[in-house]
Amino acid sequence: MKDKRFKIANREAIIGIILVLVNFVWWYGFAYGMGDGDPRSYTYILGMPAWFFYSCVVGFVFMVVLVTLVVKFLFKEVPFEDEEGGKEE
Repeated sequence: MKDKRFKIANREAIIGIILVLVNFVWWYGFAYGMGDGDPRSYTYILGMPAWFFYSCVVGFVFMVVLVTLVVKFLFKEVPFEDEEGGKEE
């Protein structure tokens, strides 16, 4: 019988990979989608280029909130010991 902890761990690993991909798409989309290569044409927010602000500052806050929600609602508490309570042989 396969241990259900492995099923939970695999599911949570896939969720983690999805979170990394979302973070990368967010960062890449704003960093390379808004920056046109000529710094004279940039718009600035709080003294930072808009592409940097949205990519790194807002992206960081977005990912902190997203990861917090994912951990709270999708991840499960998993015991480290076997369900039988014995040692593996």
